[in-house]
Amino acid sequence: MNLNLTGHRLEITPAIRDYCIAKLSRVTRHFDHVIDVNVVMSVDKLQQKAEANLHIRGKDLHAEAIEPDMYAAIDALADKLDRMVVKHKEKLKVGRHDGAEIKRDSAAAEAGAPIPGPGRPAN
Repeated sequence: MNLNLTGHRLEITPAIRDYCIAKLSRVTRHFDHVIDVNVVMSVDKLQQKAEANLHIRGKDLHAEAIEPDMYAAIDALADKLDRMVVKHKEKLKVGRHDGAEIKRDSAAAEAGAPIPGPGRPAN
């Protein structure tokens, strides 16, 4: 995973960099196919904003978080990205395997044949 950190009106200190890397490593725990992550942190008066673009195979995910504290913004951003990645992973699982099984079952039902399943022998 390539990680690019950028600060707008903010200097990225080693402490912020390490904290961001530690929090965003949770994303790779759920989904291994992360290509790169671009994180932009900015400061506007009393608002600390962290936004990220996560590039994975076949899709780009975007999330942003605005908090009064930069560390809280990074926490919220990591939580949002984590939920998005888990949801994307579930969509991949559902879309890939369940469709073929449903088509087989409906074709067998139309033909009037019994539907074989786990533990049931096919006649």
